Amino acid sequence: MRYPDALNPDLLNRIPLDARLILDVGCGAAATGMEYKRRNPRALYVGVEQDDEAAIIAKLRIDKVIHGAIEDLKSNSELSKFDCIILGDVLEHLQNPWDILKFLADKLSERGVILICMPNLEHWSFASRLLTGGWDYEPTGLFDRTHLRWFTFDTTLRAIREAGLQAIDVKGRVFDADACLGFIQRIAPALSALDIDPAEYQRRASPIQHVWRATSNLILRTNVISTILSPVGGVSQVRVSDPMDALATLPDMFAMVTQSSEIPDLERNSPKIFIFHRPLLQGDDGLLPIRQLISLGYVIVCEFDDHPDFIPVLQRSDIQNFRAVHAIQTSTPALAEVLSRENPEIRVFANAIPRMPDPQNFINPDRMSLFFGGLNRESEWPEYLDSLNSVAEAAGSHLHFEIIHDEGLFDGLKTPHKTFTPLCDYETYKEILARCEISFMPLSDTPFNRCKSDLKFLEAASHRVAALASPVVYGNIVADGINGIVFQSPEDLRRRLLAMLALPEHTRRMAEAAQQYVLNHRMMSQQIRDRASWYKDLWERRHELNDALLARVPELAEGHSGHLSFT
Repeated sequence: MRYPDALNPDLLNRIPLDARLILDVGCGAAATGMEYKRRNPRALYVGVEQDDEAAIIAKLRIDKVIHGAIEDLKSNSELSKFDCIILGDVLEHLQNPWDILKFLADKLSERGVILICMPNLEHWSFASRLLTGGWDYEPTGLFDRTHLRWFTFDTTLRAIREAGLQAIDVKGRVFDADACLGFIQRIAPALSALDIDPAEYQRRASPIQHVWRATSNLILRTNVISTILSPVGGVSQVRVSDPMDALATLPDMFAMVTQSSEIPDLERNSPKIFIFHRPLLQGDDGLLPIRQLISLGYVIVCEFDDHPDFIPVLQRSDIQNFRAVHAIQTSTPALAEVLSRENPEIRVFANAIPRMPDPQNFINPDRMSLFFGGLNRESEWPEYLDSLNSVAEAAGSHLHFEIIHDEGLFDGLKTPHKTFTPLCDYETYKEILARCEISFMPLSDTPFNRCKSDLKFLEAASHRVAALASPVVYGNIVADGINGIVFQSPEDLRRRLLAMLALPEHTRRMAEAAQQYVLNHRMMSQQIRDRASWYKDLWERRHELNDALLARVPELAEGHSGHLSFT
């Protein structure tokens, strides 16, 4: 295999997450395709590869591999209409890349996108090697001996346009910024003599490659800007980072997360949504950013995923979190019913998994690990402690406990076979979970808990960890004995946990069934188009929504000639 078996993250993160049919020209061993299938398992991913060894590996990783060169496949009936066509460092190897680009442009679906990664002839290392007499071909990389054509930013853009495509955006891949700057500083006199602006030359010479997105039709992109709280557990990532990353893959969306108080002043008539993640909009000061956003033409959404009646600060009469926004998005129907008391414009987006990881558990048949990790769950486990200790005594070294954050539960477990991890970042949380076989998920029956999401089940299932859960919340998703266990009492917990330890193969089959459920129903790729469509719909109804907002909170119009409006 001629090229390294590595993926290009700047290409991967631009493949639309909702794509149904993908063509990867020059897919190599399909490292990019294999990773994309973890994110969107429903997609049909087709590769074209002429290297024999790479094609053999690729066939094990993606849905279909066409063995051959793209130039020889123009009449191939398998090349139909694709939602995404990937040209990762391919065009520069072709005799007539312009002709191939035109041919492939005709193979895009109506919403299809072409991704092009192109080496940059203007990269500073070209000039440096030419000036020092050190230029020569190399086996791979920028100076690959099989490169037949050379492109700059401008000539790539021209090729895209001549193929009848519309460039959406471009990202420069820069890996050696300091070396580039050092080179520019050394040749500064020459740049001055040639009347070349050093800053402009740095812009052209820094990227070793450019990654382009282009479509057949000119599209109007919807801008979605979201604030984010400092990460606590996985809330920020699951409710903000993951959905926004997913939106950013769609060619008709621009998504940006900000922790800044500055509000982007985008073009007045461009569709734009601003999302407040778990805000505290209190009193007159809380209305100030709302007024500013409306004056800039934004539709405003509140992202909230907890029962507000049990959050003390939200009981103040001057809290405007839910009334003073155009719409609300949340995680469960039960929570939507509560929040709709303040604002009828509400949408449920269930928590979802962005990527299916590799299983790391069920390795040692003589030991199983039980995981417990959660914030503010100190009241959920005490009634089950005696049952856990009873099982721990019977199982001995066959049962290990992994406890995150909750020192009370850790100290209460009467076994040496336990590990405690303080409050940690979300990636560490998932790494610990992935090494376990059982996830303990107790929730008492309270109004607050009934509004909670089933995220912990999804986290466990995605890592092939079997759920041992209460009926509250989890009874809606766990098919008892099939994709997890639902316990009804402390004694039932003791009995069912002993059975899970005694029958590890059955426990594993339940975990695999849960994992399959997530693959079939709860991947981010399966809901991201609905999110995008909702934001677009909000924008289309912005005048209606604004009228409703001002009717709820008439003081928003104060100081604005009696009304605020969109253009």
